[in-house]
Amino acid sequence: MLKYAVFVAATLATGPVSAQIEPGGTLNPEEMTVNRVMENIRMGKTDMATCAAGYFITKAGRHKLARELFEVCARAGYTGSMTWMSQMENNGLGASENPDAAADWDKRAAEAGDPIGKFNHGINLMRGHGTARNEALGRRMIDEAAREGLAPAQVFRDSGYDFDVVTPDADNWKYAPLF
Repeated sequence: MLKYAVFVAATLATGPVSAQIEPGGTLNPEEMTVNRVMENIRMGKTDMATCAAGYFITKAGRHKLARELFEVCARAGYTGSMTWMSQMENNGLGASENPDAAADWDKRAAEAGDPIGKFNHGINLMRGHGTARNEALGRRMIDEAAREGLAPAQVFRDSGYDFDVVTPDADNWKYAPLF
């Protein structure tokens, strides 16, 4: 009983727990939440896990948040975020469709050495989608991605560069030449 009385007295003497917390601190900060990820992004904190969270955010249909995250990560040099920005621009997710911006993101990823960026940039060049048409350069980019082991590039190359192998025919209207 004496131990209990000492404990109660010591607890009461120290005051409420909240008075012991330093001002401006967060008692229980969010971790592994969209809010936390976006807080990190808005503070300019990028890392692989934060940037990869954009995938889940966009798959949840929160395209404006995903676009905000991917853009910060892409500008920080994460090539996976560059290819996601391309996908978002090309499909009008979180903003109006913009094939020129999509092609630019693919080109940036390709120039940074990303095989998916090379593959996508090569396809854009072959089609003239969002960029000037240059079939020879496009094939070289795709061949490079295939040599680096990117399976879709290998399949596309081995098909004789048949677009139906990599793009559903339902999308042919989207990639048809405008002139």
